[in-house]
Amino acid sequence: MSLNQKIRGSTRAYSYDLIKERILHLELKPGTKISEKEIADELEVSRTPVREAFMKLAEEELLDIIPQSGTIVSHINLEHVEEGRFMREKIEKEIVALACASFADEFKFRLETNIAMQEVCLDKNNFYRLFELDEEFHQILFQGTGKMRSWKMLQQLNIPFNRLRILRLSEDINSEIIISQHKEIYQLIKERQTEQAMKVMEAHLRLVVVEQETVKAKYPHYFI
Repeated sequence: MSLNQKIRGSTRAYSYDLIKERILHLELKPGTKISEKEIADELEVSRTPVREAFMKLAEEELLDIIPQSGTIVSHINLEHVEEGRFMREKIEKEIVALACASFADEFKFRLETNIAMQEVCLDKNNFYRLFELDEEFHQILFQGTGKMRSWKMLQQLNIPFNRLRILRLSEDINSEIIISQHKEIYQLIKERQTEQAMKVMEAHLRLVVVEQETVKAKYPHYFI
């Protein structure tokens, strides 16, 4: 690979990460029009890596590229939210059952540390970091049960679901309940109470179904 190819690849990755973060953090709201040229000018790069980043974000349903019209930040598709949530519920119930059967002390400690950090973020009202820690909590479960390929597979499907989760956390809806459920899941894993852990995980991943109506009522223009 030539130096120019490496630079372009690095610029594309940086552009992609920057735009994705702005969309997820609602700095770029659903329906907002964005321009390749403006992003390229801001980053002081050519338009080619930015265009490639746009294409990747479009594949992830974060951008809508409309011929002869332009590019806008995608609205949140609630059918896709539900599909992602459904898949996570089915898979994570089995993941937590595996964790109850066998979960190394190293991963139990990581869960405990993660929950402590979640409580700090709640006190500081840092909901973006709280979302990251929420994701990390679930990732630890997959990692500790040897199912990281399954976790990575779910990430693509869960982008719309994650957008709704961040919006929910930004409104401080039931953040304390989310953390209390994480604590309960952790305790049930320690006690190897498989059936109850699966029930709590199911309730945990269905919480967003109830809350999405509240969020949708406040931001109807964010959704399709």
